[in-house]
Amino acid sequence: MAERAGQARAPLIELEGITRIYGQGAAEVRALDGIDLTIREGEFVAIMGPSGSGKSTALNVIGCLDRPSGGHYRFCGTEVATLTRDQRALLRRHYLGFVFQGYNLLPRMSALQNVELPLIYKGLKRAERNRAAMAALRHMGLGDRAHHDPSELSGGQQQRVAIARALAGRPRVMLADEPTGNLDTKRSIEIMEVLTALNREEGLTIVMVTHEDDMAAFADRLIWMVDGRIASDGPMGKAA
Repeated sequence: MAERAGQARAPLIELEGITRIYGQGAAEVRALDGIDLTIREGEFVAIMGPSGSGKSTALNVIGCLDRPSGGHYRFCGTEVATLTRDQRALLRRHYLGFVFQGYNLLPRMSALQNVELPLIYKGLKRAERNRAAMAALRHMGLGDRAHHDPSELSGGQQQRVAIARALAGRPRVMLADEPTGNLDTKRSIEIMEVLTALNREEGLTIVMVTHEDDMAAFADRLIWMVDGRIASDGPMGKAA
């Protein structure tokens, strides 16, 4: 596959010697053990590895949901460790979009209201966030389901709502943690095709944790983790 233009740009995410340690003494667990990782704008990266390998911890560090115990994390050249708690929250709010295995939709809110929710925290006025949320739902092919509750949607539709919610804020990076883990094969492929289109047609940077080889195959780059370290990193089909 030819290198896309986004892969020639300056680094967007840089991890240098990142560690994440839980517990002390005999109970110490090194979830991340000095990882180095650079992700450039426009890449679609899959992170794989056995259970306990540190892949979700790495994603949480990238998403500023967890703080490393040591090392350096730079986002767009800014050292994240120097940011205050409020500044890290702003980074998440304005630059990162999150998609999880469990959808995390509020059951008593419509699809539209779920997509609007993070836009409230961005300070958008009601009319503006309504337009942005509707546009994101239409982009996901769910314009006619905007006023349906999650219980009235299939699993695949719920995950599309979750992706719409992540997109509504126009993030630089989408972080997806097992986005197809609760879906059957057909719906999983549909979601991966959506993510691939967002990456290739709109240049969205995607970092995805998965345990499924056939889902990882949609990415361009594979990072394989073992025991908190990166065991291999390279183009899909050549990294392992």
